[in-house]
Amino acid sequence: MRVLRRAAAAVLVLSAAVISPSSAAAIAAPDTGTSRTPRPARPDPGREPWPPYRAECRTRIEGSRAVVACHNPYPESDLVQLHIECDRWWDPDVDGKPVDVGPARTVELADRCWMDIRAVWVTHTPAPR
Repeated sequence: MRVLRRAAAAVLVLSAAVISPSSAAAIAAPDTGTSRTPRPARPDPGREPWPPYRAECRTRIEGSRAVVACHNPYPESDLVQLHIECDRWWDPDVDGKPVDVGPARTVELADRCWMDIRAVWVTHTPAPR
């Protein structure tokens, strides 16, 4: 029975590699425990610094549920999006809808996996003006 499960898992990973090479790389990459939130590039010393827009987010995991509270102290809006990587190979990962966090506002995002959670992170995008 274990041989059949391993064969099924191998077929799924190989089919993901054929369909989408980037998703296969994400499956094969080990979890290093570092933050996966992309950081904006640093401006050149001769240019003006970028205006801040990133809301401050705090994540917590409660069993198979992830909760993120984001507060935006800046005058510009920020679009935040919750991402959850589930621990089991058969449990689909979660990418939530982007939510607008206006100036001086706080939002709470929550979602879950069926079983265990491997990683939780939030991506930030400046809201369109």
